[in-house]
Amino acid sequence: MKILVTGGLGFIGSHTVVELQNEGFEVVIVDNLSNTSLDVLDGISNITGKIPAFEKLDLREKDKVREFFKRHVDLAGVIHFAASKAVGESVENPLLYYENNINTLVYILQELQKKTEASLIFSSSCTVYGQAEIMPITEDASIQEAMSPYGNTKQIGEEIITDVAKVTNVNAILLRYFNPIGSHPSAEIGELPIGVPQNLVPFITQTGFGLRKELSVYGDDYPTVDGTAVRDYIHVVDLAKAHVVALQRLLNKKNVAKVETFNLGTGTGSTVLEVIKAFEKVSGQKLPYKIVGRREGDITSAYANTDKANNILRWKAQSSLEESMASAWKWEQKVRS
Repeated sequence: MKILVTGGLGFIGSHTVVELQNEGFEVVIVDNLSNTSLDVLDGISNITGKIPAFEKLDLREKDKVREFFKRHVDLAGVIHFAASKAVGESVENPLLYYENNINTLVYILQELQKKTEASLIFSSSCTVYGQAEIMPITEDASIQEAMSPYGNTKQIGEEIITDVAKVTNVNAILLRYFNPIGSHPSAEIGELPIGVPQNLVPFITQTGFGLRKELSVYGDDYPTVDGTAVRDYIHVVDLAKAHVVALQRLLNKKNVAKVETFNLGTGTGSTVLEVIKAFEKVSGQKLPYKIVGRREGDITSAYANTDKANNILRWKAQSSLEESMASAWKWEQKVRS
């Protein structure tokens, strides 16, 4: 079966392509290379022994999206990662996020609704919950007002998919994941943001390697065990495997609703300082950091109740925080060597 993976050379996308190929799927990647490079293709092929098909394509170009689907009429499913994903950047440049995250989804759905049946896995986020009132967060938690334009695009994306599925042959699974970190154990692929990292772990590893002077910890006055914000950090390979399981559920028509939703996390919350300590343990070095003011758009705490994914998808995160940090550090060292 041929599967389209949008944003397939990105961090989560590339790891998912590996897991898809390991399960025997034929993969077509589209990516505009705005936050990655073609070198990732080599990493994927080194792991799997197979180079996936690739087309450079900006999904904001509606006509080119239509042309792509005309050339690939035999797609069995789509996993849609392509999106801008930094909370802070979205606050500073909201229109970029609304164009990139909403328009691209609409153009893909316009093509999928033409098919007699279509399976879509949507890369959503725990940000749709805003600051949830109860921890851990279940899929039934109320959707709070988004704390950032990024979070809002994920809320809107889920609503669009739900509305479209009601009146078309599109079936979808919305995967709300928490904070992906780490890299493939081979260190052939990993998280390598272009420019200054917007996420915690690559900033930690770059600081550990000496590329950054010090890490800024945004706020130490949150109502948490050490005053720093709490997140649920999940190993990217665990996350990638969940996408394959979800896709197989749709393709095998095991879904019980047109649109299903699953949290993907470890079920454990870790503070920023705990992540730093985990890095220091696996790397054997002290990390320079300073406490600065809170960052606009950030919430206090978010960690998952994963019972639904565990019981229905038969999926469970396997890697510990230290294992995830060790793989991220191994990747950073290889990239810089």
